[in-house]
Amino acid sequence: MDQHVQHGPRRSRNDNRPDTGASRRAFLGGMLMAGFALPRLASAQTVDPTTGQLVHGTASAGQAPDAGVYQIDPTQDTRRNLSSFRTRHWSEFYSSLGQGVILADVTSRALHFWSGDESTYLLFPCSIPVSEELTKRGRTEIVRKAQRPSWTPTPSMRQRDPTLPQSVAGGSPDNPLGVYALYLSWPAYLIHGTHDTRKIGRKSSSGCYGLYNEHIAQLYAVAQVGTQVTIF
Repeated sequence: MDQHVQHGPRRSRNDNRPDTGASRRAFLGGMLMAGFALPRLASAQTVDPTTGQLVHGTASAGQAPDAGVYQIDPTQDTRRNLSSFRTRHWSEFYSSLGQGVILADVTSRALHFWSGDESTYLLFPCSIPVSEELTKRGRTEIVRKAQRPSWTPTPSMRQRDPTLPQSVAGGSPDNPLGVYALYLSWPAYLIHGTHDTRKIGRKSSSGCYGLYNEHIAQLYAVAQVGTQVTIF
């Protein structure tokens, strides 16, 4: 006996389910007519020179943080919003607060601050040195504070990059120290702001620790000369 072969998916006479593809197209069209903008995909992906990771999305330079730009592809890793900050306390390093304490955590790329009376605690993401060779660890302290600091590259910086200027005036957009600087007892080591917000949270400095300009302004207002600093 010949058997009848039915090609294609079976569909019952009462199957009145809507075409999901058409429904989705209608939904997206309605969103656009209502004034909603769909996120744009980057036309071409670039590689971040610091991390070596693909950069996804687009953003205007100088945004803090760079909205739309991220290093982890959201279609591949849903853990991108997890923080790497570790809980630390000043008593792990000092027997008393004194004028205050700053802990710069190189691993977490974070800076902790406690005021001398422990009434103020601040936690900020920061940039860190690009290599272990440039990373100086240990105890130091704030010896000077400056608003609109000028910048003079060190001889070692100029040796690595001879195109660097002799100096840059304070307040200049090209000044890598941003709007405020806290000078440490180690020569040429600072905690400072930066106009290039892409550096925050990355290995991007020659030894200093950079903060968003709005964060260094908060720290500058409460950190006193004599504040104890440990970099670890």
